[in-house]
Amino acid sequence: MLTAEQFEKRLYLMPIRIQEDLPACSILENENIFVMTEYRALHQDIRPLHVLIMNLMPTKIITETQLLRKLSNTPLQVQVEFLQTSTYVPQHIDSNHLESFYTTFDQIKDRKFDGMIITGAPLDYVKFEDVAYWNELCTIMEWGKTHVHCTMHLCWGAFAGFYYLYGLDRYDMDEKLSGIYSHRVLKKTSPLFRGFDDIFYAPQSRAMGIAKEKIDSIPELEIMAESDEAGVTIVKTTDSRHFFVTCHPEYDADTLALEYYRDRDKGMNPKIPVQYFPDDDPSKEPIVNWRSTGQLLYSNWMNYYVYQTTPYDVRDI
Repeated sequence: MLTAEQFEKRLYLMPIRIQEDLPACSILENENIFVMTEYRALHQDIRPLHVLIMNLMPTKIITETQLLRKLSNTPLQVQVEFLQTSTYVPQHIDSNHLESFYTTFDQIKDRKFDGMIITGAPLDYVKFEDVAYWNELCTIMEWGKTHVHCTMHLCWGAFAGFYYLYGLDRYDMDEKLSGIYSHRVLKKTSPLFRGFDDIFYAPQSRAMGIAKEKIDSIPELEIMAESDEAGVTIVKTTDSRHFFVTCHPEYDADTLALEYYRDRDKGMNPKIPVQYFPDDDPSKEPIVNWRSTGQLLYSNWMNYYVYQTTPYDVRDI
């Protein structure tokens, strides 16, 4: 029998299963996060959860690491695969990285997955129909209805999901929303918010939003969390098959800073992210107040909405 200390250590070091040479592997191992290589995983008599991540961000490796860091904090073995678009070739990543660690829809369309994450993309002010890979993304979201047990749509991916799945269009903001905002939990008894405080903080980085009235007009959608400043933040379907998250609880401490410096160096004259730099001084290191929120959100999603409800045989999805 495990001692209390051993049990706590095992809970802290839970495995995500990824390719051994993925750049995120060494980063996470240095953070004392249990990363399980494929060889070790094959020698465990456990059915891993199969999670597909459609990574639309240009900063592929950073986004991979951020999401894997959050998915690692569960008592589950998770087999993660990365999906790239075939109708658009990213310009900001080495093609060898994509060839080594990413798959295409044609390669996985006959399989089924316990979970899928569709990330955001820097596409503020671009109409959905004008996005180079929009038709492909629509095909994947349609496929997900019958081949994925539960999908999480992040930031731009959330607005794309609202638009394709329910015909709900976004509105564009005059100025980008950037900073750390407070959000209210509306469904306090939901398993998604187990361990949450009534108010939680999370980064926002977007120039679009969705009207609350539009969400309320769809009986299948329920607003789970919102912000006075940032608006609708987390929405899910009543059958818990789709989650829409407009904030970025997976962000690193310096992500908003890097975005700010990038836009500043481009001469875009961005506003300083709100409630982020101490004394609004970009030379000072930000203080993180959202890390535990991010861990809880992804852990609860994986446990209560993927693991607890997915069929044992993934082919039965």
